[in-house]
This record gives sequence, C-alpha cells and structure tokens, in this order.
Amino acid sequence: MEKKELRKSIRETKKSLGAEALVRMSAPTVALVTANDEYRKATSVMLYYPLWDEVDTRHLITRALNDGKRVILPTVVGDDIIPVEVTSQTEWVKGPFDIMEPIAERYDGDIDFILVPGVAFDRNFNRLGRGKGYYDRFLVHHANAYRLGICFDFQLLPEIPTEPFDFKMNGLLVIPRP
Repeated sequence: MEKKELRKSIRETKKSLGAEALVRMSAPTVALVTANDEYRKATSVMLYYPLWDEVDTRHLITRALNDGKRVILPTVVGDDIIPVEVTSQTEWVKGPFDIMEPIAERYDGDIDFILVPGVAFDRNFNRLGRGKGYYDRFLVHHANAYRLGICFDFQLLPEIPTEPFDFKMNGLLVIPRP
C-alpha cells in the first residue's frame, strides 16, 4: 500500500475504536516504557503530549518528572519541532493541531531518549508519520538519542514504504490490546 492509503486505513481503525477506547488501551504505557532499559538509563527524555488518536502518555509525563528525569516535550513552530523542558509547575496552552503544549523555554541540551509516536511502524523499526516530516527533520539533529517508537498493536504493519529521509527507530514498543 502507498503511504496515503496506509494512513487512511489506520485513521479509520482509530475512529472505529474511538478516543475513550484508545485511552483505555494505553493503560500499560507507563509500566512498559519505564521498564525499558534505555529509559531507565536516560537522564533526559523527550516524550509527547498525545493527540486523541495516539498512545496516551499523559501519566508517563508525570511519572518521568517524579522519576527525576529532565522531561522534554515537542512544540511546533512553523514547520519545525522545538523542544522545551517541562516541570511540574509548567503551564499549558492549546497549540497547533489542538495539541496541548507547554509554556516553557526552548531546550538546547542533549536528549538521551525520545519516545516517538507514529501512524504505523514495522518490525524493521521503520516509521510512518502523519506526512509533514516534523519528526524526521527533528531526529536528524538528535541522531545519538535512543529513539523508541510507540504504537497500538493494530499500527504494527508487515512493511512500511520508506523514503531516504525517513528516520528509523532504535526500538519499538507495541501496546497490546487488553
């Protein structure tokens, strides 16, 4: 299948399940991510605030802060991801694409671990994003960070079509259906 067709198919599956079911399916996320060796070793972790159709990471953000991690989140400015550091005191506003974004200063330090959402992944750690290239452009500048893709089991496909600019993950965490 072409990338556009794959995105449409996954989007239809997510819509049929609904937002509440996806949040319920996300329940094991904190335990699975925090059990990851690369997460445990990391002092700085980049997570993300989820869209309605992504693996819910809101509890993971809180847990990472409680674990004493430096927590970085992506914000979108123009066509780029700008990383910002959050704390338990950070205020939030609705940003582009209706994503809650922190009001925080740009973070220019190292990032040890990046949790990367995607529309779909394959077992070769290829990622299919939403088609705008935000993460691909960002990850080029953080090639030394451990990149863990995260998705629901229905987003794991046998093969993802790739382009030379698509950035591979180092690992993949598949959230199983209950």
